[in-house]
Amino acid sequence: MLKEFKKFALKGNVMDMAVGIIIGAAFGKIVSSFVADIIMPPIGILLGGVDFSNLSITLKEASEGVEAVTLKYGLFINTIIDFVIIAFAIFIVIKQINKLKKKEEAKPTQPTEDILLLREIRDSLKKE
Repeated sequence: MLKEFKKFALKGNVMDMAVGIIIGAAFGKIVSSFVADIIMPPIGILLGGVDFSNLSITLKEASEGVEAVTLKYGLFINTIIDFVIIAFAIFIVIKQINKLKKKEEAKPTQPTEDILLLREIRDSLKKE
């Protein structure tokens, strides 16, 4: 079982997937910072100085050592914007990959020497 697992784990696809997950997590952090620190402050200023990360609705006030129960819809808005940016970036990457694949498919393949030789033989047999 250990040999099978090692064979599976060391396949190229699994390693590629692991690298993709790590890079994706780092990209997600960059996008979250971009949204929270770059995009949302100007939007907040345009909306009258609103800080989206502090927007919430209190369902139950805090009492005697119990924290307040709140719906933090401002953080939810930030997360939605994160998602839209990441989804758009993935869309662009996949679109470029598909464009490259189409170019490869459209490229005509040259016949091999064997095929050319067989065609020559066929043509010479037709002449006779």
